[in-house]
Amino acid sequence: MHQGNVTAYVVSFLLFVMTCSCIHAQDKILELWADAIPGAKPSKTFKEQLQMENGTLVRAEMVTTPTVSVFIPKTPNGTGILICPGGGYHHLAIYKEGTKVANWLNSIGITAFVLKYRLPSNDIMVNKHIGPLQDAQKAIRLVRQHAPEWQLDPNRIGVMGFSAGGHLAACLSNLYDSRVYASDDGISARPDFSILIYPVIAMSDGIAHQGSKSNLLGNAAAKDLVETFSIEKQVDSLTPPTFLIHASNDRSVPVQNSIQYYEALIQYNVPVEMHIYENGGHGFGLGKAGTNQFWTSSLEHWLQQRELINK
Repeated sequence: MHQGNVTAYVVSFLLFVMTCSCIHAQDKILELWADAIPGAKPSKTFKEQLQMENGTLVRAEMVTTPTVSVFIPKTPNGTGILICPGGGYHHLAIYKEGTKVANWLNSIGITAFVLKYRLPSNDIMVNKHIGPLQDAQKAIRLVRQHAPEWQLDPNRIGVMGFSAGGHLAACLSNLYDSRVYASDDGISARPDFSILIYPVIAMSDGIAHQGSKSNLLGNAAAKDLVETFSIEKQVDSLTPPTFLIHASNDRSVPVQNSIQYYEALIQYNVPVEMHIYENGGHGFGLGKAGTNQFWTSSLEHWLQQRELINK
């Protein structure tokens, strides 16, 4: 092999290695709670379960150590998004609805944060229905605390959620002032904008995703608890601007979840954009065959219009 060919081969190989090393790689992983987790119960038998494929975390169950994985783009544009993966409050689809999404957000200049939140469990929580919200509030405060370090505008920090993670993101967008743990740092937990992808919203019979409702609230939840976590009923004029995506043929989380949330936002004059696609079902992530595969382009346009990314 000629020297020129050898050099070209080495350069190509190094570029390949560099490219591979950047895919699905987070810059750092931060534990949410430096001290004891508020409202936590000790358990010797409850063990976190992490499913790995080719060195990549794809699924998490029985989470005991909540974390935020930080994904910083080559040229940060000052906007940050906290991502809440879905999984019916039973598990976290942390690759499809977390890492993969974070890499796409990085490609448009957004700094992304994938939240590995605790899933509701009476085994490790005094009040299981507030455990995920505790983690979400703590996470967005942590992002704002580190805003200078990560070149972020603290007033351009949003939340994004899929399915049950969409419910958590909607909870954070409306229950950000709920005192679910003692915080005296003075940092707001309110997202500046909200992106909800086929979200669980309602907890009322008929349109609720029963798995999410049961896992979060139990099988015999009190009426006031159902009311509190039916997030379409918690909207007010301070709910952040929202972008909604759903498919008409979603058989797991009926599209009425997004429609009712949209109607509540309109009632309170909250800026909102919604796209309902004919096809897609549930859990389509960044897209697959069908009209739903174009939602990222619609979101990118919405982010541009709100001056959250460059045109």
